[in-house]
Formats: sequence, C-alpha cells, structure tokens
Amino acid sequence: MLSRRGFMDRMVRAAAVFLAGFPILTVGKRAFAQSGEGALRVFSAKEGGYVLMDKVVKNKEEWKKILTREQYHILREEGTERAFTSKLNDNKEKGVYRCAGCGLDLFSSEHKYDSGTGWPSFWQPIAPENIGTRPDNTLFTRRTEVHCPRCDGHQGHVFDDGPKPTGLRYCINGLALQFVPEQEIKG
Repeated sequence: MLSRRGFMDRMVRAAAVFLAGFPILTVGKRAFAQSGEGALRVFSAKEGGYVLMDKVVKNKEEWKKILTREQYHILREEGTERAFTSKLNDNKEKGVYRCAGCGLDLFSSEHKYDSGTGWPSFWQPIAPENIGTRPDNTLFTRRTEVHCPRCDGHQGHVFDDGPKPTGLRYCINGLALQFVPEQEIKG
C-alpha cells in the first residue's frame, strides 16, 4: 500500500512532468516537501539533468566557519582576488566548476577559455538557471555582477567582449569556485 507521503511525491512528480514537459529529478526529499518554496530548479552534471535543490541561507558567523577568510571576502562581501593568482586560471582538466560556498554546478570546463585577464573565464554557464546576475554600479562604472542563485555568493562579473558563440566573458574569481574533475562527477 502506498503511503500518503509516497502518493504525494508521485503526484508532484507527475505534475512536474506534465507542466514542464520533462521529468524533474530531485536531490533529497525536502525539495518536494517545500512545494517549491525556497527550492531552485538547476542543472546537475552528476545527474545529467535538472534537479530541485534547496536554497542555502546562513548567517555571517556560519559562513565564516566554512569559508576561508579570502573566500568569505569574495563570496559574501563581493571582493575580488588579484589577477593571475588563482590556480584555476590555468586549469585545463575536464570537469565542473562549482560554487565554493554551496557546491552548485556553475560552469563546465567545455566552456572555459583563456581570456588573458588573469581570472578563470567562461563563455557560458553550465545552464542559464545555474547563475544569477544583477546590475553593479560600483567603481564608477556599470557592470553586471554574477552570483550563485543557491547561496547568493558573489562569483565575479560578465562582460560582452567574449568569444563566439555567445560573445560573453564570465570573469570569475577562482577562490569562489571549486573544481571537480570529470571522473569524480561520473564516479
């Protein structure tokens, strides 16, 4: 006999397939239990499709416990690391670049290129839903800030001087990222 929770889980999945036109995978049971409140639909490289993930909300002290001082400055205070200091800038391995704050897949090595700026650069995110943007009018200029939609961690900026096919350059702080090699994702 199907429990009430099992029945509701199947109904929500069926509704998602019907409304979205494709199945939505889940990460944990909490994603459906919240009925979409605080949950995000994002792409997962490990699952090879879209999943629902809970947003990550922490206070200042909680963030300071899990991030290095430099990561905290970048992710939580919208800081910037010095150019050419990140090991990830020259990384040529295949894999996924995740948010260092919450682990959300942000960029694929397939979209990485050497922009010559000194920061890891990508011409597109792993999926449009996996990044957020907002206007940044600091430093007497108009830019577009890139942040993680799951934990709201500052990643860097996006500019319109990138290569084809998008013409975009996502200029990202290496300390805001965690690289996961392809073999670890599939394993």
